Order: sequence, then C-alpha cells, then structure tokens
Amino acid sequence: MPYLSSGQVLWHYSFRVICGAIFIFLITPILVVMPLSFNAQDFFTFTPEMLHFDPAGYSLKHYRDFFTNPEWTGAVKNSLIIAPLATIISVSLGTLAAIGLSQSHVPGKRAIMAILISPMIVPLIISATGMYFFYSKINIVGTLWGVVLAHAVLGIPFVIITVTATLVGFDRSLVRAAANMGANPVTTFFRVQMPLILPGVISGALFAFITSFDEVVVVLFIGSAELQTLPWQMFTGLREQLSPTILAAATVLVAISILLLATVEMLRRRSERLRGMSPG
Repeated sequence: MPYLSSGQVLWHYSFRVICGAIFIFLITPILVVMPLSFNAQDFFTFTPEMLHFDPAGYSLKHYRDFFTNPEWTGAVKNSLIIAPLATIISVSLGTLAAIGLSQSHVPGKRAIMAILISPMIVPLIISATGMYFFYSKINIVGTLWGVVLAHAVLGIPFVIITVTATLVGFDRSLVRAAANMGANPVTTFFRVQMPLILPGVISGALFAFITSFDEVVVVLFIGSAELQTLPWQMFTGLREQLSPTILAAATVLVAISILLLATVEMLRRRSERLRGMSPG
C-alpha cells in the first residue's frame, strides 16, 4: 500500500481487527458448545480430562441419547414434518406475492410489502400472542396445521425478500417474447420465469425451513404436548431437566445451519452468474 497515508493504513488494519473481534464474539458461543457435546460427564463445563485432551474425557453418549431417546426422536420427527409443510406454503405464497409486487402497475406496493414482511419486524412474542388469540377462534390451537400455518407466516417474508431480489435483474422482455409465441401465463411462468428466479426461490425456501425448524416461541403458544418440536424439547431440557443432550442437539442444528447457509451462498453466486452480474 505505497500510496496510502499513515492514517489510511492505520484505519485499514484497525478495520480488520474490529471485524475479527466481531467475528470472534459471534462465533465463540458455537465453538464452546460443540466440544462440550462430546463431554463424557453429564456436565455443562469442561472437565479436567477434556482440558488435558484425555480420551477418557470424551464420549458420544449424548449423541446416542439424542438419536435413541423417544423424547428427542419424537421432537425431531415433529420438526421434520412441520418444517417442510410450512416451507411449501411459504414458498408458494411468498413467490406469488413477490412476482405480483414486482409488477409496475400494482398500487400501494410499498405499503403491501411492509405488511407482508412485518412478521420479521414485529417482536416474535407479539406475533405469537396474536396468532394464539386468532387461531383459538378457529379452533386450530394445539393442532399440526395450526403450527404449520404459524411457521408459514414467519417464513413468507424471507421468500418474498429473496425472490424480489432475484427479480430485480429479470429481463421482462423474455415474458413478452414467450407470450408473443403463444405461451399461456402458466407455461411462461414455469418454462421461462421460474428457471431464472429458481435460485432466489430455493434460497427463500431454505431460510423458511430453518426459521421453522429453529422456532420455539410460537410453538409454545400454538403447539401442544404431542407436537413438541426439537427447539421446544431443547428449551424444556434446559429449563427442567438440564440434560446435556441439549449440547448434542445444538451441535446437530449448527451443522444443519452451516450446510443450509453454504447452499444459499452457492445459489446466490449461481443467480449472479445467470443475471450476468459476476464472471462464470
């Protein structure tokens, strides 16, 4: 950096130090939880054997309990049922809403967009309370579809945002060309528009899935004892049983989140290549 002043060089390195400190602050809780999940003892702290890297201090028993205990396996099963259903609803409604709002002739687009993405802005406890009183009126509190619909409401904003971002670079002359060649709107959507916005749709679906899979507050209001999801079981284990299996469950969720985020990043890069925003 021969052309930078001393102040610019100082800011350059200071900025890197600040970013590194923020990164460490954010990642440290994860780095603490993951090794503790292999603790051979039923403790939430590092034992002397672990600190000395003694093999006797490490064990997979918490993972065995996670994958064999009916309480945990039942919670995982419920999450794997609820999250995909909520994702399908979120993707279907969110994609249609994003496409509709991308049209130039829609009046009040900003107000409609603000309403549609409000579930990500309004505090979750307020949304959960409102859902409880509304769903209790139509008798779906404590049912599977009540939880699915509640999670779909939380996932729709993510789909709308990601699909809308993808539509920014969409060439609408392709839709007009397909219509001129005799394609009906449904054919045009699935054969022309959907392949180009698919990365945004899949990214929104992944965000909606992980939102549903990790959500606990709404489930506490809308769910029931038979519909305990994995986050609910973790919350119960931390509040009542103090089960170290929570650490194994948390590590599994971290691994799933990393895989999903890596997928989102690959889809983002693919979307940019399709729109010509980055080199292939």
